[in-house]
Amino acid sequence: MSDPVPESSPAAREPRWRQFDAQWYLLRYPEVGDWMRDEGHQDLHAFYLETGQRYGHSPNRYFDEIWYRETYADVRRDLIQEKYRSGFEHYCAEGYHGHSAHWLFDEVDYLRRYPELTRRSLQEQGFSNGYDHYLEVGEARYYSGHRFFDDELCRRLALRYPDYFDSRIGLFASWLSLPSDIADAGRVSWYFDPVWYLERYPDVRRDIAEGRYSSALHHYLTNETPRLFDPQEMFSERFYADTHPDVVACLDMGSFRNGYEHFLLFGAHEGRAPEADVDLAAHLSRPQVRNDVRNHLYDSPFAHLVAARMGEGQRASLVETPEIEESQSRQVFEREAEALLPALARHPLDFTVVGVPELSVIVVVYDRIALTMQALASLRANYSGAIQLIVVDSGSHDQTRRLDEMVHGAKILRFRYNIGYLEGCNIGLAEVDAPFVLYLNNDLRLYPNSVAHALQRLRSSDDIGAVGAKLIRSNMRLQEAGSIIWRDGATYGYRREDSPNLPEANFVRDVDYCSAAFLMVRSSILIQLGGYDLRYRPAYFEDTDLCVRILKMGARIVYDPNVVVEHLEYGSSGSVGSQTLIHANLRIFSRAHQDFLRHQQPAHIRNAVQARERRSDRKHILFIEDRLPLRRLGSGYVRSNDVVRAMAGLGYQVTVFPLLPRDQSELDLFGDFPETVELIADQHLSTFPDFIQARAGYYDLVWVGRTHNMARLLPIMNEASRYLPTAGAVLDTEVISTPRTLERIKVLDLPKPALSFDEMLRRELECAHYCQQIVAVTEQDADLVRRAGYENVSVLGHEMRTRPTKATFDARRDILFLGALHDEGAPNHDSLEWFVGEVLPALDDLLPSDVRFTIAGFIHPSVDVSAFARHPRVDIVGPVHDLAPLFNRHRVFVAPTRFAGGLPFKVQEAAAFGVPMVVTTLLAGQVGWTDDVELLSAPADDAKEFASDVARLYQDSTLWARLRSEALKAVERDCAPARFRQDLSKILEACIA
Repeated sequence: MSDPVPESSPAAREPRWRQFDAQWYLLRYPEVGDWMRDEGHQDLHAFYLETGQRYGHSPNRYFDEIWYRETYADVRRDLIQEKYRSGFEHYCAEGYHGHSAHWLFDEVDYLRRYPELTRRSLQEQGFSNGYDHYLEVGEARYYSGHRFFDDELCRRLALRYPDYFDSRIGLFASWLSLPSDIADAGRVSWYFDPVWYLERYPDVRRDIAEGRYSSALHHYLTNETPRLFDPQEMFSERFYADTHPDVVACLDMGSFRNGYEHFLLFGAHEGRAPEADVDLAAHLSRPQVRNDVRNHLYDSPFAHLVAARMGEGQRASLVETPEIEESQSRQVFEREAEALLPALARHPLDFTVVGVPELSVIVVVYDRIALTMQALASLRANYSGAIQLIVVDSGSHDQTRRLDEMVHGAKILRFRYNIGYLEGCNIGLAEVDAPFVLYLNNDLRLYPNSVAHALQRLRSSDDIGAVGAKLIRSNMRLQEAGSIIWRDGATYGYRREDSPNLPEANFVRDVDYCSAAFLMVRSSILIQLGGYDLRYRPAYFEDTDLCVRILKMGARIVYDPNVVVEHLEYGSSGSVGSQTLIHANLRIFSRAHQDFLRHQQPAHIRNAVQARERRSDRKHILFIEDRLPLRRLGSGYVRSNDVVRAMAGLGYQVTVFPLLPRDQSELDLFGDFPETVELIADQHLSTFPDFIQARAGYYDLVWVGRTHNMARLLPIMNEASRYLPTAGAVLDTEVISTPRTLERIKVLDLPKPALSFDEMLRRELECAHYCQQIVAVTEQDADLVRRAGYENVSVLGHEMRTRPTKATFDARRDILFLGALHDEGAPNHDSLEWFVGEVLPALDDLLPSDVRFTIAGFIHPSVDVSAFARHPRVDIVGPVHDLAPLFNRHRVFVAPTRFAGGLPFKVQEAAAFGVPMVVTTLLAGQVGWTDDVELLSAPADDAKEFASDVARLYQDSTLWARLRSEALKAVERDCAPARFRQDLSKILEACIA
């Protein structure tokens, strides 16, 4: 039998795992020297091939012969049948495609973790498999080959024992050859503690000394009784099994090697407790933890927790960032201001105006030149338009007297004594030339584009009288996100002390008032009102009074979270003196506006949600979904996102509440929704009862997306009905799943259900009796709802705008699939299994081998796409933010869905981008389009016909152009945004009187 060579290994280079390492071999098997002399062998490699491999020897440090044989049943079978002489020979011949060569590298998980490493891409880069890629480039690029090997931790070990690590072969290869005492001297994973392990299980030392295992980690990952050993003090096999009995059945069936494997794959991400005194769920709830895991600083929340408890701090985000003491942050703020002075002295600010200014800015100052210059520098850098700067110097004694040397073009009004903030503003108002006035404190910094955002908001509607900012204190906690005026006249900055990134503080709304630290007002209104009321001099409550007078005129005060200001609260005066003035002027304000205050909410923090926005005729909708409907998630979430957008566009105040806990980044939260929509990102089904109780009377309608969510909520909504709106609830079915379920059973040849179609349909929609209105996505689904006994059903389809990509037929190539993969076995995943497994092989005789199949779309971490990646035609690109370039470069779109319900968004989306498609007859029927008119369709049980249609469309430019044109017309007909909005408006108007 010849020496095995991998069939795809480039001739110019052998993978490291393939090479015979003579030096390592003699060190690993020292008895071989005597053995060779006794049997007359001269060549070490020949000895291995003829004798060593039959006795279970490994040829190099990268391959573990004994482990390989014991791990894979097919390998043992082939060895028994003498198909191969060793596990290594099997691996070189065929095993390298999907098996792992070593217990510390997981081939399947590596390809699953990095789906871009398709078989085609590996071949093009000259790598035979994932292991080859990892050894040559992956480790150097910080790819992870196994959860029990963390290169950062190994690097720390290397610093302690530099003589044992060879930079030429890398950390991983060096560690594989370490003496056991060095390998067990420290962690190479947050998941395993070798020092603790050997102290807990002293017999393991004996096994290592006898050569049965090379290290404690080797023992843990390969021993024959894995459920008897704990990996570290923060995980207990016994506790995990006792606490989570559902796991035991899986262990007994052999689905997992031990409880720890289940915990690392699923339990850690679900927040399950690994040990009695370990509260993983609480640790996961901390924002910094979620950020660190999201940013891949740690593989899981559990790894983060282990690192935090060790407190070694070798990474920047090892533990939660401590809160900043405000006394210290205030000092930093002022020191930063002082640091700017030398540059501003050399390079004065220029506020010279030619013509009519766009904005007049009034700043009243009293000493504090450094703060003033920092504020003015921030203003000038923030907005390049024509600003009329009016500075009122209220009797300063410091270098403020030389302000004109550092600020050119400003109108500086000087007084010999301190006239106070309020009177200074009124004096400045008399000098205003611009249509808008900005009251600006001198103890703040403006965040990018704040002035432009405020101007844009003020100009967006004639009934907006003033715009206020999100004020952040120097310790990075909120001062206010809009402010509330209570019935007794006291005020409250909404969400004060909370994070500025809190979603509840980041949506646009009408408010009672905003602080004049940054308040932009129409000049005409200020002139009509005469500026500030002098009863409040020298300061405090003058801005509250001004906003109330603006409201009484019928104008609006709008809080805009896009206007962000860092404010040194009480920077212009001491807080003790400020509090005295506040209490005195509160009494003045309360007496002056009794008619206004009696309609305000009573002063209590539980009334803050109702009080945070002005009372109006605007209706409030609570929109409930599985998760926040980000467009990148696909699978119905795009339509839900469109519904939310349309609701907001119709003038409704929408709150989106996800039932399933999901960690979302700020980019996800604030980049995908209208700015007037409130997002609830830190709550879920278990907190819903408290949430709805706290907001009793706030909502006019509850819109529940997906029938299974209505079923989950029904017990809670029954019990909490007294807190829910009288208009009731709308059930947006999104899809009627009974037909899909039966089609899946038929396609996959599963056991037939005991219930009839009508019984299944009634059960699916049993929860709908609670709802005042039911929404279906197609007329066919609406008929099914009626068949189940409900007549209160409306139809709301998809919204879609045509935006055909411009590339010509000849400029395009390859085949595209776009769809989210949330679960294995779901329609999209099944369609890919069928297309890759049956349709692509049929295309081999119809299309050139260089025609590729691209899989794009969101892929949940639990979904294994490595089987698709191994196909030589497949490229996996994952989620794509901008779809236009993706569609522009592909010639044919496919939707090989074998079971589904509702309306196939992906079909309409591809058509809207101008890419002709081949779909199953199931989808063609659902979308209501005709074969050979808007698309090509083939049965889901005929892979050859589907492949034939793909090849025909791929090669026929005339057919391609005709289908493209007709599909674009169909989208314009069926998915017009105006029609979508009109249908939604009718549904909402019928529900909310």
